[in-house]
Amino acid sequence: MNIQQFRYAAEVARRGLNVSDAASALHTSQPGVSRQIRELEAELGTPLFVRQGKRLTAITDAGREILAGIDRILDEIANLKAVGQQFTAGDRGSLSVAVTHTQARYALPPVVTEFKKRFPDVHLKLLQGNPHQLARHLLDGEADLAIATEALMEYDELVSLPGYQWHHCVVVPEGHPLTALKRLTLEAIAAHPIVTYDPTFAGRTAIDKTFAARGLQPDIVLTALDSDVIKSYVALGLGVGLISEKAYRTGREEGLVAISAAHLFPTQTTRIAFKRGTYLRGYVVEFIRLFAPHLQAQDLKDLDAGARESFSI
Repeated sequence: MNIQQFRYAAEVARRGLNVSDAASALHTSQPGVSRQIRELEAELGTPLFVRQGKRLTAITDAGREILAGIDRILDEIANLKAVGQQFTAGDRGSLSVAVTHTQARYALPPVVTEFKKRFPDVHLKLLQGNPHQLARHLLDGEADLAIATEALMEYDELVSLPGYQWHHCVVVPEGHPLTALKRLTLEAIAAHPIVTYDPTFAGRTAIDKTFAARGLQPDIVLTALDSDVIKSYVALGLGVGLISEKAYRTGREEGLVAISAAHLFPTQTTRIAFKRGTYLRGYVVEFIRLFAPHLQAQDLKDLDAGARESFSI
């Protein structure tokens, strides 16, 4: 058996047993992938996949155990390569960061600017998606780091560290009735149509739970994946916006006013994550520290040694 066979089997499993998609991702032919998997199964003495004719329909019980072992082997091979690159390439390489639109637009610019000053020979790539898609990018080896408020802590295969904390704010057009209130309330917000994040984004879970705990059922007339879209529809008068305070730039949001909702909704924590067991090259550690300055290099070394993951902000 060989590494190529491992890669082919793992990719087929990752692509939902679609051999054609796996072959395309591996830049090879479908018959070649099928042949390599059959040879691997013959050497192992057991099938990895259930077949109906030429189609793969399921993973066998043995296949699940073997594929888990293959994933560990491939992860360790990637780590060995990263160690070698750390000593031979130094501060040259690439870094892929999976990130939501709000983080890419409002939180990352100063981090990326400083990172590129320190590491001009590192090619940086941003992959955007919802939090669960970002986690999938990490698990599939398509990204080195992921940054989001939701979902990352739900995956045991990921190490998820606190980056920074933030609150929600209400965004309304100038002169809106909510701006005349001395103190904003949930009831006052719920009296208006609401425009806010998609359920998988930017603390939306906390918004829903907070209204529900008060027995309120707000009329959420539109949801969107990013803050800029929400603000655009608020400006058109579609409703009251509920967004991250990070996404409101004082003096630069013409015609809009932000009202603090920090006393109404729980504090949110945006996290940065990487795949558990991954060797972190020096510039990856520095990117993490730029994003989360409260984390020290020793903290990350402790994680690699199996120590705690609970760091305060």
